[in-house]
Amino acid sequence: MGQTIRIGTRESQLAVWQATTVKELLAQHGFTSELVYIKSEGDIDLKTPLYEMGVQGIFTRSLDLALLNNTIDIAVHSMKDVPTQLPKGIIQAAVLPRGPVNDLLVWKGEWSMVNGEWSIPGKAELQIATSSIRRKAQWLNKFPSSKIHNLRGNVNTRLRKLKEENWDAAIFAAAGLERINLRPENSIELDWMLPAPAQGAIMVVCREEDSYALETCVHFNDADTDFCTKIERDFLRALMGGCSTPISAYAEMKDDEVHFKGNILSLDGKQKAEFEITMPVWEATDMGFYAAEQILNHGGQAIADEIQHAGK
Repeated sequence: MGQTIRIGTRESQLAVWQATTVKELLAQHGFTSELVYIKSEGDIDLKTPLYEMGVQGIFTRSLDLALLNNTIDIAVHSMKDVPTQLPKGIIQAAVLPRGPVNDLLVWKGEWSMVNGEWSIPGKAELQIATSSIRRKAQWLNKFPSSKIHNLRGNVNTRLRKLKEENWDAAIFAAAGLERINLRPENSIELDWMLPAPAQGAIMVVCREEDSYALETCVHFNDADTDFCTKIERDFLRALMGGCSTPISAYAEMKDDEVHFKGNILSLDGKQKAEFEITMPVWEATDMGFYAAEQILNHGGQAIADEIQHAGK
């Protein structure tokens, strides 16, 4: 029996579910582990919009520091929260099989389907809650007359706030609600809304020099999810985007082919550049970088420049 592996996790119900899943996977391969709870900046400040907090890595920094300080041996992250450039001394150890990738609309009140679209009869301005700039931009691109409200906190907190506030609906990741059995009946998948790069995936990281932790995690790395999320994160990195940029991407592997779709929108959702391509798996290694180049050359550069200027 080897050493006990210390698994770093945030304290939210979803984060603990993710870390416990890793603990169970380690146990299946004969490794002993324990959970170590770490607070993140994103959990402490629940009022400031994410894009005002220098959001890159806000949910991962505290765990990464604990890792570098040798307080923990591995850290478990929602992969979409992880910056495309990992801190020096930290490496990806494993990616778990991907869960649901779509976003969900959780609504209140008397919504109905009109011409294939959900709406509230007699109400022109929908009150929609989300802290995600990506979700906000895509929603406004489709429903420009809506008003968007900032909604922060873990899944449980956001569901409670939706009940308390005078909002019509809020947008959540399907994976987050379904993994902890909190998906309400009054919810629908937004299949037209492209997910964040690596949404629905879980990443495990460790110290670069910790060969024991790396070797234990290799046992449950899912190669297909690893490959597809790398394409999406390459796309994000090439566009120099983070959580404060409305960039979406999804790569899916089917029958030795990879289908990719990505986009970038202006902050107000009025402008959009998108790209879609299918390649054989053996040719798709640099697919994300190629897709980003195509986006930039066909309207995306102007949008990216506008976003960068707005942030100054």
